[in-house]
Amino acid sequence: MSSQGTQVSNASFDIVKLIDTIDFAARKHSFQRRKDSAKTPYINHPIGVAKNLTDAGVYDLVTIQAAILHDTVEDTKTTFEEIEQNFGREVKNIVAECTDDKTLEKEEIKRLQIEHTPHLSKQAKEVKLADKLYNLKDIKRDVPTGWSKERVQGKSLIGQLNDNFINLLTSYIYLYTFIYYKKKKKKEYYIWAKKVTDGARGINQKLEEQLDEIYANGIFVLQGEEYKCHP
Repeated sequence: MSSQGTQVSNASFDIVKLIDTIDFAARKHSFQRRKDSAKTPYINHPIGVAKNLTDAGVYDLVTIQAAILHDTVEDTKTTFEEIEQNFGREVKNIVAECTDDKTLEKEEIKRLQIEHTPHLSKQAKEVKLADKLYNLKDIKRDVPTGWSKERVQGKSLIGQLNDNFINLLTSYIYLYTFIYYKKKKKKEYYIWAKKVTDGARGINQKLEEQLDEIYANGIFVLQGEEYKCHP
């Protein structure tokens, strides 16, 4: 077989493996939805993480496969043995590096991500950066629904002095508390994410530049008000 024929054959084989990986992940995540207001299919996330990698010049098939599979063990009933059997040990190892232990408390999981990230392999760090980039962009675009701008404005609510004043005031207090903690939660995620991604620096300049732009200038909108993503 000519060298050109071999290249075509290898490319075809890679395409088959990539499609098999996407199909596997799509079936594993088929009943899951993201936490955004549109409840988008969960599979959008791992595919988006893989796209972040290719957009940043990462074309290594094993890394792309690991990105597509990175949440299967953590968030579905998939096992590491299943990943290795279907996609090989190298892919499995990267997925394992990117998998949190869900038996731990949430704060411990977050602490361990910060602690472990500097010690990950190059491929796992690339997946980690692309994963956080996708999540940060997702949080930026997500706007909670169900509350109008007028309902947010304290003056409008307090000014409606009528028989429903107590109900209105209670609603305002509830809304204020909801917005405060929603904003706090988003900011906390950005602060934590930066600590994680700081541990993966020096791996991919394009991914790091996008993350730095969000940390420095990113804005999210909550109930019509703008807030900096990272204080």
